[in-house]
Amino acid sequence: MTGWREGQTMVMTKPVPPRAIGFWGGLSANVLNMIGIGPFVTIPLALSALAGPAVLLGWIAGALLCLCDGLVWAELGSTIPESGGPYHYLREAYGRERAGRLFGFLYLWQTLLTAPLSIGSAAVGFAQYAGYLMPSLGDSGRILIAATLCLVNTAILYRKVGDIQKLSLVVTVAVVAAAAWIVFTGISHFDMATARHFLDAPSPTGKGFWLGLGAVSLIAVYDYGGYNNVCMLGGEVKQPRRTIPRAVLISIPVVAVLYLGLNVSILGVLPWETASKSTAVVADMLQAVHGAWGGTVAVVLILVASWGSALVVLLGYSRVPYAAAADGQFFKPFARLHPRDGFPTVSLLFVGITSALACFLSLEKLISMLMVVQILFQYIAQCFAVVALRRRGHAADVFRMPLYPLPIAISVAGWLYLVATSGVSTMLTAVVAITVGCILFLWQARRTRTWPFPT
Repeated sequence: MTGWREGQTMVMTKPVPPRAIGFWGGLSANVLNMIGIGPFVTIPLALSALAGPAVLLGWIAGALLCLCDGLVWAELGSTIPESGGPYHYLREAYGRERAGRLFGFLYLWQTLLTAPLSIGSAAVGFAQYAGYLMPSLGDSGRILIAATLCLVNTAILYRKVGDIQKLSLVVTVAVVAAAAWIVFTGISHFDMATARHFLDAPSPTGKGFWLGLGAVSLIAVYDYGGYNNVCMLGGEVKQPRRTIPRAVLISIPVVAVLYLGLNVSILGVLPWETASKSTAVVADMLQAVHGAWGGTVAVVLILVASWGSALVVLLGYSRVPYAAAADGQFFKPFARLHPRDGFPTVSLLFVGITSALACFLSLEKLISMLMVVQILFQYIAQCFAVVALRRRGHAADVFRMPLYPLPIAISVAGWLYLVATSGVSTMLTAVVAITVGCILFLWQARRTRTWPFPT
């Protein structure tokens, strides 16, 4: 593991991106990813899945699961601070020339599937709120707006990462301030009768409760998702052994407090039945408080947040095909860097264009497939990767999660629960995707005479 130690000189024959992202840049990359379009379009979905105060349990359970998983990411990101993070974590943990080749390939395979889904979901949410300002905008118009957003963000990111860090910081401050204003507005106009009506709403019991809790928790995890974005940029982070864990573990409670406040604010202003059927729930809440101008301001702020989220998600995911290609496991052109500014060019363009194509899917389908595929392909495998890497020893300055291995056990149990309650069709689609990935890996391994085939 000494090759990963911070401060050591590694023998490199190819150029690498410079380490230009500091703590605030890493934190903003996470927070801006987390506070995207997610909660503004999924709160009605959560209320539809589980009525009554039990819906808040789903948000809390999702936050606790993400905090445990955040400890996994923090330790892995500190141990192996390289761009394309999980690709390197899985390769190193399971043996770079043995099973790690399979896990690394499967991660790359799922990234080619989930990166467009993740970026596309933010863009589709952006277009959905844009429809509030343009009521005559039809389905075709929303798809065009979402796809255009992906292409515009690709053009914005076609520059050195230091410039993007400055833009990310400015947008993050604006987004957090906007979210805080929305929460303050809701709490300052909180109506106890409306809240009591929500508290008195009957919650399902038995199997219906557990399925509903799983559905809400899955939505919550999607909304909290993004606390790992700095790990995707590990090779471009300054002092990564300290910066990555701090950025991951600080971003989760900050955003969790904002999300819970957002839920409470909405449920104290709008009847929960109205909120559950809304397509622009925050805009409807602020319109109820301030009139038409309140709804318009809310939409503008949410559009900024969703644009920023799509931007930083594209930034993070664009480094994964580059990392695999630089490692010799993907098509060589994807390892190409800009000759002056040092950012991946082909990888960025590929992810940006495929994200535009993903905008033709519905938001609900994008979210469910995105989460289940990531859980089965990556999140569970990463939990066991921590165990494997610990057995090999760490450098003295590597972050170690507290209460080990309890956070890992909670993470694995939580991920399995979310998959089990996601629905048969979603699980089957994910299993088919894994099977196809394994077949492609074996075909490639046989062709190149690498593990598990003898050389």
